[in-house]
Amino acid sequence: MLEGGAMRGLYTAGILDVMMEHGIDFDGIVGVSAGAAFGCNYKSGQAGRVIRYNKRFARDKRYCSMRSLITTGNIYNADFCYHVVPREYDIFNFAAFEANPMEYWVVCIDVDSGEPVYQRCDKGDDEFLEWIRASCSMPLVSRPVTIGEHRLLDGGLADSMPLQWFQSQGYDRNVVILTRPAGYVKEPVGHRRALRWLLRRYPVVAQALLQRHELYNAQLQYVAQQEQLGNTLVFRPDPPLTIGHTCHDPEQMQATYEQGRRHGEQRIDEVAAFLRV
Repeated sequence: MLEGGAMRGLYTAGILDVMMEHGIDFDGIVGVSAGAAFGCNYKSGQAGRVIRYNKRFARDKRYCSMRSLITTGNIYNADFCYHVVPREYDIFNFAAFEANPMEYWVVCIDVDSGEPVYQRCDKGDDEFLEWIRASCSMPLVSRPVTIGEHRLLDGGLADSMPLQWFQSQGYDRNVVILTRPAGYVKEPVGHRRALRWLLRRYPVVAQALLQRHELYNAQLQYVAQQEQLGNTLVFRPDPPLTIGHTCHDPEQMQATYEQGRRHGEQRIDEVAAFLRV
């Protein structure tokens, strides 16, 4: 299970790359937001891809910029990031993604109902790329993504840590990668009236943001309980990650990724032993 956290997800990418390099196989992965966008490279078997393309386009205004937000309504350019880059600049291995039997799930929020939407992605096509985009589409700086009957945004608003849901699908031993340190407690958002006004077209999303700290903290407790029971192995960054949501500094990106790699290398034997039980 892969938590989101925007560019904090580079920590996750470092851990995942180490596990790929050591031949660790999973029956399934569920990713939220950046966890979905970066974790799909595990199913396609492309270690190193996440840090490579993020550093390459770190300062490219076509990728993430205020210009993109003003001109398209999305701070991460929808077409360039999610369609052009994986098809033209840093090729995503769609064939390998489809050939790998591992289940791959992404989480979004339905902006009309407020309910989480869990989508299994088996086929590497444009719709798959749109599901990834939807899971990563942060409110206020992204437009909802329409797929079928759903209008969707960032899955972290509805289920930031879908461990309990994944267990309900039959996954009883899980590796969880969080992007917040041990002891972290999410605080309520401020400027509540302004937030409601800015999201007046999506009142359900506004309500989800206002209540998110309650759900998030409860899920942190659940993850810790499952860890104590021995059925869940949890990675947490230590020291806390300092990278911003929309970092444009390749060196800071690399440092965050390397922190994940170090933790992955330190615990790779523990992961392998945990999965053998």
